[in-house]
Amino acid sequence: MDARAPSDDLLQPAWEDANQAHLVAALAALKQRLRAPAEPSAPPPAWPAHLDARPPAQAHLAQLFGLSPFEVDLLVLCAGVELDAEVAPLCAAAQGDAARPWPSFGLALAALPGAHWSALAPDAPLRRWRLIDPGGGVPLTQAPLRIDERVLHFLAGVDHLDERLAGIVCRLDPPALLSPSHAAVARTLAATWLAAGAAPPLVQLCGAAADGLPVAAAAARMIGTGAALLAADLLPASPADLGTLLTLWRREALLSGLGVLAIDADATDAEEGRARAATLAHVVEAAAGRLVLCDRQGRRHGRRPAVLLEVRHPQPEEQRAAWEAVLGDGGDAIAGQFSLSLADIGAVAAEARARVAAGEGAASGAVAWDLCRARLRARMDGLARRVEARAGWEQLVLPPAEMATLHAIAGQLRQRTTVYERWGFAAQSSRGLGISALFHGPSGTGKTLAAEVLAAAMRLDLYRIDLSTVVSKYIGETEANLRRVFDTAEESGAILLFDEADALFGKRSEVKDSHDRYANIEVSYLLQRMEEYRGLAILTTNLKSALDQAFLRRLRFVVQFPFPDAPQRAAIWRSIIPPGVPTEGLDPDRLATLNVPGGNIRSIALNAAFLAADAGEKLGMAHVLAAARAEYAKLERSLTPSEIAGWL
Repeated sequence: MDARAPSDDLLQPAWEDANQAHLVAALAALKQRLRAPAEPSAPPPAWPAHLDARPPAQAHLAQLFGLSPFEVDLLVLCAGVELDAEVAPLCAAAQGDAARPWPSFGLALAALPGAHWSALAPDAPLRRWRLIDPGGGVPLTQAPLRIDERVLHFLAGVDHLDERLAGIVCRLDPPALLSPSHAAVARTLAATWLAAGAAPPLVQLCGAAADGLPVAAAAARMIGTGAALLAADLLPASPADLGTLLTLWRREALLSGLGVLAIDADATDAEEGRARAATLAHVVEAAAGRLVLCDRQGRRHGRRPAVLLEVRHPQPEEQRAAWEAVLGDGGDAIAGQFSLSLADIGAVAAEARARVAAGEGAASGAVAWDLCRARLRARMDGLARRVEARAGWEQLVLPPAEMATLHAIAGQLRQRTTVYERWGFAAQSSRGLGISALFHGPSGTGKTLAAEVLAAAMRLDLYRIDLSTVVSKYIGETEANLRRVFDTAEESGAILLFDEADALFGKRSEVKDSHDRYANIEVSYLLQRMEEYRGLAILTTNLKSALDQAFLRRLRFVVQFPFPDAPQRAAIWRSIIPPGVPTEGLDPDRLATLNVPGGNIRSIALNAAFLAADAGEKLGMAHVLAAARAEYAKLERSLTPSEIAGWL
């Protein structure tokens, strides 16, 4: 049982007073021995019976580290120099040298009862646990001995983490509330530790640290101990420094009653290099006791036997109940879109209410929606490029059938919760629940714009992933890259736009070697994740013919973006010029004779606007003509007379 368990809180003042009296008595006895070693010293005061469950700090140190009475007295001697001004002069007098006002091992052997030479051996508790530090450069018996500051505070009854661990290790408080699914995992974890006894296995909690860490802390409380969190990304790379850190942690675990060490292993992914992974593996092997790794991937770290437990975000109905409890009816839509821990739900709801109270929003639900988006961006922003989606439906010019398909995609995004959860489709199978789409057509026909329109309409983030950078020549790396993208995006349900799909989705090649076989596995893995992804995943390609029909059948939507005809180009010209642009003589129907798609139209319009602004004129046909010539030159094409007939 942790000596600092919550049940002891009411006894804390009484214990501090009793411990102080006990320490003062020990120091008085020490000074008596230094003045007159032959005279008997007064016995320590009797320890109060109602505090028997929590012994004085000296006795507790002896229990924790297996110290002999002589070793405890030696610690008190070293502490006396720090706590009592009379002790240093007495040390100098006892050693017959005014220049040596410090404790030494020789002084302890002469003045303290039960002395034994082995107490200062390198593998004896005092030095192995770094309770004292013998100075160097002189014979061992004459070296000044100094008590470690953390141990000094412990003797004085002051409880705090070692400052050398500050920023790397911190206490992990148990959560005020756990969802039922997480509480079940915590009970399983606690039972695993109790059954393992003195040789607990490594426990890997497969899921986000935001979920795993509260579970670990709750399980620690269930078995009557405390938990701490180790920041894996701050671990020193030097073996010597790492060894010192682990020794300090093991000592701190005993002093503070922290029987569980939790590590967020997601902080050390493959991108941080093999050195970081090797460091974490060393910690796993060397950190004895109850160790918990929170790792979304469930990767193996070291050779230590491991137990894997899955701990994902609370179940959808649990999140929905939490949102409804803090936001009312507005939480239902948020629960259907975002996946958060209960702690994050509470934090977002509190901030949303505060912002509404400050006049920054009309409804807590709408503010909370935007806060969820912002909160979940950090990890995703490191994996893909976020596209600011501002375009509206009016800017998208497509044939009616294609527009109807895009509206159908938006409708499925809006009604996922109703169909999957309330109507029960999700209970049948997790496969096929993702909304996957292929956008195909020539460059500049609006594929990316359509993705922006969907993201803006649904108030979701849009992330663009270039498949040509995701695909790796190393077997297994492409799959790992895709896994990181999808696992991270799951929480926000962001719209994923995979550019250049033909980089991965070529015609299914004949399998001639292991690389060909694995290329097909990578494609299958991407399609599988798209089918399971809780949001919308879009693939784009310029050449639909390059894709295997077997792959196309696994996509829910296929949308063609054709080259726009003249009426469509005229509509694009009308939508592309903002209302605030001063114009003179612009004729969208004449401009539509330029045989280019929407992407090039936007480029021409923007460059023409700059020409007009720089000339101090209104935007007119002459400016568009000059910009069109430059755009055609970039495309290595020439303007034909029919395209610009009647312009000027």
